[in-house]
Amino acid sequence: MAAFLLGAVLLIVQPQIVPSRPAINSKAETSSQSVQRELLKKTSQKNDFKENIHSNGSCQQLPQTIIIGVRKGGTRALLEMLSLHPDIAAAESEVHFFDWEDHYRNGLQWYINQMPFSYPHQITVEKTPAYFTSPKVPERVYNMNQSMRLLLILRDPSERVLSDYTQVFYNHMQKHKLYPSIEQFLIKDGELNVNYKAINRSLYYIHMQNWLKYFPLDRIHIVDGDKLIKDPFPEIEKVERFLKLSPQINASNFYFNKTKGFYCLRDSGRERCLHESKGRAHPQVDTRLLEKLHEYFHEPNKKFFELVGRTFDWH
Repeated sequence: MAAFLLGAVLLIVQPQIVPSRPAINSKAETSSQSVQRELLKKTSQKNDFKENIHSNGSCQQLPQTIIIGVRKGGTRALLEMLSLHPDIAAAESEVHFFDWEDHYRNGLQWYINQMPFSYPHQITVEKTPAYFTSPKVPERVYNMNQSMRLLLILRDPSERVLSDYTQVFYNHMQKHKLYPSIEQFLIKDGELNVNYKAINRSLYYIHMQNWLKYFPLDRIHIVDGDKLIKDPFPEIEKVERFLKLSPQINASNFYFNKTKGFYCLRDSGRERCLHESKGRAHPQVDTRLLEKLHEYFHEPNKKFFELVGRTFDWH
């Protein structure tokens, strides 16, 4: 009897092991975990990956850096500017590996196959702006590489909403389809329609909280998208330092194109600009409606500034 009581006491006082990362519900395995297990079955260890090696010594490898967003924040501009650096190898198209289930189930080998050929000294980068606002992506990226360096480019939330609408509007116009005015999306029953997806994507602090559950702030570099448009070189310098790249990109790599109204790139004497779809004029919006939008984002922006310990010149 005494031995039984002693055993019960030991069970009660035995300290519990505290996990170093966000706890996972042990009662029911999440769908993300289930998919991850299948993912690892297909590519059990990194040594099992089939490296596609080129005759020149380059090969395809998992990215060491991902541009995670935000949609209409300037991700394409950031990738193109970063590609000026000789030690960067960038995937040309958005891969959508971590947010699209049909892609994610293909496993890490499929992901590697979407990457560009790169040399050992180069950093492979992919960008998919939908990652930032997808709840399941942070954990999946963390499970692949806990040391991943993440790039996040943000703009004034109100401006981002207008850019979001503009892109979808022009996509419909190119297909000769009618599309409602932006007022029809922003206003519902006389009030600001906070359920509009474009508005939700601009609530940066909500999405950032999700990423900070898995990655410390020093692993996420926030690029000021508004400053990148006005004066790109200082922002790219900061990205170089974050990625521990040698300073190779210079102010001379950028020139302002008066016709297009934004900066273009100059690389080894060759000049190139972003696609004509970039820099489109936003729709005219009633001043009072804009004020409503700015007022709505005031508190969310404040929360975001407190979260990241940094302020931005937003309304």
